[in-house]
Amino acid sequence: MKVLMPQLGETVAEGTVAVWHKDEGDRVQVDEIIADVETDKAAIEIPAAVAGRLTKILVAAGETVDVGTALALIDDGSGDVEAKEPEPADTPEPADTPEPAVETATPASDTPAAVTTARASARTGKERLSPVVRRLLSEHDLDPSQLNGSGKDGRVTRKDVLAAIATSDEETRLMPSPVASPSSPASSTAKRVPFNRIRRVTAEHMVRSKATSPHVLQAVEVDFSHVNRARDSVRDAWRKQHGYSLTFLPFIGHAVCQALKEFPNLNASINDDALVMHSDINLAVAVDLGADGLVAPVVKSADALSVAELSHRVRDVSSRARSGDLAVDEFAGGTYTLSNNGSFGTLITAPIINQPQVAILSMDGIRKRPVVVEGPAGDALAIRPVGVLAQSFDHRAVDGAYSAAFLARVRELLEQTDWSQQL
Repeated sequence: MKVLMPQLGETVAEGTVAVWHKDEGDRVQVDEIIADVETDKAAIEIPAAVAGRLTKILVAAGETVDVGTALALIDDGSGDVEAKEPEPADTPEPADTPEPAVETATPASDTPAAVTTARASARTGKERLSPVVRRLLSEHDLDPSQLNGSGKDGRVTRKDVLAAIATSDEETRLMPSPVASPSSPASSTAKRVPFNRIRRVTAEHMVRSKATSPHVLQAVEVDFSHVNRARDSVRDAWRKQHGYSLTFLPFIGHAVCQALKEFPNLNASINDDALVMHSDINLAVAVDLGADGLVAPVVKSADALSVAELSHRVRDVSSRARSGDLAVDEFAGGTYTLSNNGSFGTLITAPIINQPQVAILSMDGIRKRPVVVEGPAGDALAIRPVGVLAQSFDHRAVDGAYSAAFLARVRELLEQTDWSQQL
């Protein structure tokens, strides 16, 4: 039987074979993991649907193919084994972002004549580039015609592009450094730990984000007295009923959603030279997986949720993210991201934008501090729970005044809302 590239979510049309765990000729058991497949948003494992022998690997590790393409053949003894490698369908490739306004980019090397020829006949492996490959080529100003494709029919894969990028950076990497080299005695006890799938995908995404967006950081201090009062009023009852503590995050998330309605340019993404403003507010929430890396599952239509509902949803996706029980689509469609480092007592964090979004908010430690408050009798010192909210924004999308006004509105909502009525 054929092992097919699975549907990796409604918005994903293709995937990349990251690694094969079995070789041709190996025996496989039902549900045994035989390969890992990934997109630029997530990675999944491919189990064997039947027991038998892996007779043929049709798509090598590093190749990107369409959903439904046969990846390998397993002989389960039924005689239903096809040795012929299927040809990929000659269909247009959609962009790999979940936003409504998308378009398929034409590789920089395609001239009008080449496009006409491609429309008149099947595309060659060199011309058929995945969205991930096209993006990497564009970001690093590489010409695909100058690369030796290792994929089928000479197709340029992500692995080929990353190798070319590494080669172009070789001189920089070999420059003298005050740090001891791996071969020096000082580093003889150093341990090399290869990145896992999630860490590798995260690393690529973070580097791409910094190279793509001109990041600007702004931060405001917020008095969380009203929020804390609401939390204290339901603290014991909430834990007894739900089995976990009510944190500051859902209050901040609720305020952010309300403010985004007034500042829609931050609930957006950039598509070529246009700002795409989204009608839905879908909050991506960064979840720490420890040494395994970081993921950002999405709470859809977060602006329609109460503080309590948002708390439950964030708790749910965070727990399932850590246990690996989220579907690929639950990582797609985010329009704004929240990152929470507050439990570690951090003062301020400059987060990296979650592409193709244009802004991300970091919540840092909330501590009791002496602050000046105004009263009928004049200024006075008071002890208040104060924390910093720091937003990184894409300067292509908005300017500093717009971002600052948004942060001021979030602060106003947090400081002046009667949150006890929201629970």
